[in-house]
Amino acid sequence: MKLNKPEILQLPKILDRRGNLTFIEGMNHIPFEIRRAFWIYDVPGGETRGGHAYKNSEEFIIALSGSFDVILDTVGEKTLHSLNRSYYGLYVPACTWRHMENFSTNSLALVLSSTFYNDVDYIRDYNDFINFRKQFFKSNIIDKHCKIKKLSYSNFKSNSINDCSRIDLNINHREKGNITVVENQITLPIDIQRVYYLYDIPGGESRGGHAHKEQFQFLIAASGSFDVVLDDGKRRKTVHLDRSYFGIYIVPGIWRELINFSSGSICLVLTSELYDEKEYLRNYEDFINLKNC
Repeated sequence: MKLNKPEILQLPKILDRRGNLTFIEGMNHIPFEIRRAFWIYDVPGGETRGGHAYKNSEEFIIALSGSFDVILDTVGEKTLHSLNRSYYGLYVPACTWRHMENFSTNSLALVLSSTFYNDVDYIRDYNDFINFRKQFFKSNIIDKHCKIKKLSYSNFKSNSINDCSRIDLNINHREKGNITVVENQITLPIDIQRVYYLYDIPGGESRGGHAHKEQFQFLIAASGSFDVVLDDGKRRKTVHLDRSYFGIYIVPGIWRELINFSSGSICLVLTSELYDEKEYLRNYEDFINLKNC
């Protein structure tokens, strides 16, 4: 998948009476591998965010909840893109000036990026952006994407609920709204290969009820709250998630269920693997048998 201009991209939407699911895989649904993800929330009404460009970073922007507009400027052409659904998003190539405005109440913006954070990659002055863009298209100086390394997975059989842990994330408090960021192998001990989120979940509903053979996951309550029940075949514990700046890191070999969703909640999941149905264990007896064999 290769794109060289801004474009609205449709995402899969799996309908379920218990709540809908949308997922994104790097180099499949979007034209880059994911190295960083951040979400913008608590934005006061009428505020504007952004007003910069990147030398190398590509982005994909989704409205997980609420709505906002993204204004893109490629010098000589400005376009407005209204985002108000969680099953499509806006691809923003490198060297594109962008800002976000008209945030609705309780809006939540998810941004996936092709690079790690580096302040040198930012262009914050519009005149510098114009000059850099001329150089950019003459010399094609954008960095090549490096290959995401494959992880060595921990042991499915021996993993226990004690190997699952809460990870607290930084909150970048801003008058124009807060930002929380995760980065591969820095904030999280995984490389993010897939992102998915559950939304439109009726209050009190339950989801999940499966385990993974090799996949690591990080679950966040991006909005609202819910409980995560962890089960290693011998012991169980329940973790309550109700803030967008911490989550639960789940290793392979753990049966997990999501319960007690509050109304309007969104479960955001960052995973170490692309989707593979063979990697799932959906029957609890099969899970127990594999743990004990």
